[in-house]
Amino acid sequence: MQYIKTAAATPRVSIGAPEKNAAAILELALAHTDCAVMVFPELCITGYTCADLFAQRWLLDAALRETMKLARALETGGFAGMAVVGLPVRADRQLFNCAAFLQGGKLVALVPKRHLPNYNEFYEKRWFAPAANRKSSSLLLPDADGVPVEVPFGEDLLIASPDASLVLAADICEDLWAPMPPSSLACTAGANLMVNLSASNETIGKADYRRDLVRVQSGRCLCGYIYASAGQDESTTDVVFSGHNLICENAAVLAESIFPEGNQAVVTAVIDLHALESDRLRQNSFMSEAADGWRTVTAPALGQPAAAPRAAEPFPFVPPEGPVRSARCAEIARIQATGLAQRMRKTGMKKLVVGMSGGLDSTLAFLVAIDAMRLQKLPLDGILGITMPCVGTTGRTRSNAEALVRACGASFREIDIKAACTLHLSDIGHAPDVYDAAFENTQARERTQILMDVANMEGALVVGTGDLSELALGWCTYNGDHMSMYGVNGSIPKTLVKAMTAWHAQEKEAEFPGVAAVLHDILDTPISPELLPTSATGELQQKTEDTIGKYDLHDFFLYQMVRRGEEPRAILQLACAAFPDVDSAYIRATLQTFYRRFFSQQFKRSCLPDGVKVGSVALSPRGDWRMPSDADASGFLAELDEE
Repeated sequence: MQYIKTAAATPRVSIGAPEKNAAAILELALAHTDCAVMVFPELCITGYTCADLFAQRWLLDAALRETMKLARALETGGFAGMAVVGLPVRADRQLFNCAAFLQGGKLVALVPKRHLPNYNEFYEKRWFAPAANRKSSSLLLPDADGVPVEVPFGEDLLIASPDASLVLAADICEDLWAPMPPSSLACTAGANLMVNLSASNETIGKADYRRDLVRVQSGRCLCGYIYASAGQDESTTDVVFSGHNLICENAAVLAESIFPEGNQAVVTAVIDLHALESDRLRQNSFMSEAADGWRTVTAPALGQPAAAPRAAEPFPFVPPEGPVRSARCAEIARIQATGLAQRMRKTGMKKLVVGMSGGLDSTLAFLVAIDAMRLQKLPLDGILGITMPCVGTTGRTRSNAEALVRACGASFREIDIKAACTLHLSDIGHAPDVYDAAFENTQARERTQILMDVANMEGALVVGTGDLSELALGWCTYNGDHMSMYGVNGSIPKTLVKAMTAWHAQEKEAEFPGVAAVLHDILDTPISPELLPTSATGELQQKTEDTIGKYDLHDFFLYQMVRRGEEPRAILQLACAAFPDVDSAYIRATLQTFYRRFFSQQFKRSCLPDGVKVGSVALSPRGDWRMPSDADASGFLAELDEE
């Protein structure tokens, strides 16, 4: 299985009334029968705030009886998933605060709480024993008919589907706040979805801390994490509970609720198990910490019902517009500028050379160069922006390149390469009217040669401009624009290059009046290498996306393949859902182009110049992506041919 729908629920609670509480839990569960795992709060069968009532035999008997009846009612009512509820359980002449796993009409397992808080407003050791006091590994308990059944019991339990693609384990409230949460051990033992039954009261700032705790733990453990907390119906004698529910996956908050209206709430989210597995396969330090001594309980129906694929973000590299995007762009800009500035310091260089095409990539590289000079308090005229027009250069791109450089106070130079390229093509016997790869690549290599030689003359570094999308597709000339002295965009996909340029336009307008208008015109310019001759009227004749497909799609494919490890057919399905207005045949054809080029162009990535990494998806052969240059893409492509 890959996708499972999960839920975190806060039901209405009547303190000390298990029958009413079980009915409230059942009502919420039967309204969400499409969920495979549904988690309820700590001690929700009795209420968390029963206090000394936990010593009452009637309450304990009723809690177990109603839990067994609830298990059967869930099945007969049509809830096929795993429900996890909290109740007090007597065992080994002690009382334990337990998580009960219910599925298929049965109590599948009981997991006792390890860490009992006994400070400030918490007094759990007054009533409960910690899991370390457990003697029994199973308990003989009466089912809904009073028939004794053996139930696995212990803090060392993993609850697994038959194929082990889904493995559950439990934290109970304070367990997560402890220095060594049980979830850390459980996940290294194989758990990939943690449940936390909680009763965490509210104080100033606690909700933010709690959210970070759950979110970060899901990232540290590379797992899904369902956190369900007690709500406002708990006793307010001394504290208030907020019903704070969270579902997280690998450091991302998928769903959340707090202080629900009506004192009850359910939040749902789909967990992607394949994505978690992919990350664990890559992070080899994870399983090196594998914990021993865990027992596995197989739950035959765990993972049912199956869930539909989770909707994928169409622009995974770019946050939505607003404060989050601005903060992300500022962070990226700082990383880029710091990497370049440090390379300048290490080499003793005080100047930079940037080849200015008037397009997006060279524009962003130039803006990074400005920030790098600012970090070192060096004059901006130490940046030499060189435009090298040839037969494909349009007036728009040429004028934008000059306007940008001059507006920022950098040095500008124009070197026309038509004559040099014509001479070179003549020298090698190339026909003047043949516009092939040699014709195009001659221009790219001539430009790189000029940049390198000028940099040597000036004692400067050549700043690489190529972006991550171009590296993935090999959309660059080998030993041409493919080469530089230090690359700043190699970890920035094209969709993010656009967002970064727009952010710089806003940030730099105050310092460089008029630069925003230039940058926005560059953003509106069609993407092109400008290597084929313009029309008779000087209009652009070569558009990259007409040849290889939309970069929006390629960046989506890149993220799904490299970051999430998705298979081709799954990527196609996700893309069709993420881009509903794009023809599915076009998406398929573009994905085929992506795979063909990604495999065939690895040789260019195998000899990349140094460059700064800014995100989790990068293709540097030294730190991120090692792949043979002669790998075969046919199997990947064949899957796309299958209907």
